[in-house]
Amino acid sequence: MSTPATSSVPSAAEEIDALADPDFMTSLARGLVVLRAFSDVPGPQTIAQLSQRTGIPRAAVRRCLHTLRQLGYVDAELNNFSLQPKVLALGYAYLSSTPLTTSAQPCLDGLSRQLGESSSLAVLEDDQVLYVARASASRVMSVSLGTGSRLPAYCTSLGRVLLAHLPQDELEAYLGRTELAPRTEHTIVERNALRAVLAQVREQGYAINNEELELGLRSIAVPVRGAAGRVVAALNVGAQATRVSPERMVADFLPVLRHSAQELSMLVG
Repeated sequence: MSTPATSSVPSAAEEIDALADPDFMTSLARGLVVLRAFSDVPGPQTIAQLSQRTGIPRAAVRRCLHTLRQLGYVDAELNNFSLQPKVLALGYAYLSSTPLTTSAQPCLDGLSRQLGESSSLAVLEDDQVLYVARASASRVMSVSLGTGSRLPAYCTSLGRVLLAHLPQDELEAYLGRTELAPRTEHTIVERNALRAVLAQVREQGYAINNEELELGLRSIAVPVRGAAGRVVAALNVGAQATRVSPERMVADFLPVLRHSAQELSMLVG
């Protein structure tokens, strides 16, 4: 079963109408929402499709696209709009200026070489796991992930580490608004059961995902802390379930993973 990276596009109401601020630029917010609406959608998009995905009226979407096209971020063939390479500069500005991401890649490369498995660094953004660095091993896996990919937080080891360290009110708000959809027959979708798992993750300092995101895939993740001790990211290693048991992940992978997370924490601090 292939599990593509997913993304959520906030509705116009969530991104715009909820912010009652006289200094808030609605037109800028709409433009950013329209840009995000292209994520993980194969092929060009029409004004009608983008309006449906964002909840923004068609006339406003048209004006956003006109502006973005004038600036070189999108282009169009007839009425089909697509992103242009210039969009990459927006993400690169973050990746090249944040200590966490600039320090992460050599650390992940070394971690993957040592364990022979893929490793990833992620943060929590818009209730999802956002991958900010990744080192892929040579082994073939069906999950297609890279920098900028998104996955649900509740059924990933990275996400559970990040959720487990949220303040209690923020965690309850997340659980209240998130649909816990089953990705496999192993996915925990009962809220009290997930609360118990997250409490255990917080206590033991790591999370294991045992075929909850995709059948045949296991992963283990640990927190990465900033200078003040706050969890700023999560680091994980993933492997095929037929080759690596949960017990081996704890015995062999966890010490190496924790050492790498400590190195990243020192670099960030």
